[in-house]
Amino acid sequence: MRVMQAWTETIPMMQQTVLLTAIRGPDGVPKYGSVKMLLRWFRRCVLVSATDGKVLENPYDSNGGSFTGPSVGLIIDDQWEYLMDTHCDEYLRSLDGIPHHFQLHLLHAVEILGYKHPDERIKRWWHKLYVRLVNDMHLHPESESELDGRLGDSREGWLRRADPATVA
Repeated sequence: MRVMQAWTETIPMMQQTVLLTAIRGPDGVPKYGSVKMLLRWFRRCVLVSATDGKVLENPYDSNGGSFTGPSVGLIIDDQWEYLMDTHCDEYLRSLDGIPHHFQLHLLHAVEILGYKHPDERIKRWWHKLYVRLVNDMHLHPESESELDGRLGDSREGWLRRADPATVA
């Protein structure tokens, strides 16, 4: 049995690694705060639920335990996006209390989901969050081809966007 969902095997290893770096949330934040609710949904989009042995395809299914548990309660007409957007709103309002290092891991992982997730509805939602996160930093979103160049399992591709001070 695998831990990561099958679709993740279709993306470069560098991108898979980025997804894994965001799995664990930052210390010192409330267990039921916005960042943890976003992470529960993120984990459902990347991991197979260990407590259920299956992919949880929405943020409201009651399965998943606490690590991949639901991010929103009972909903009507499967309109989970609106409820998840409220977690995004609160996350953006609370960014000053989130470690910058974690925020960057999450931003890059969200970008990958926004370009690579196989479900179009889920992909659209994550891409929207990616754009919100980069806009909040007054930056421009990276295109999918730029992402693939930077994290396409090529040292040369990665080095094109790396700062010399951080290259070992």
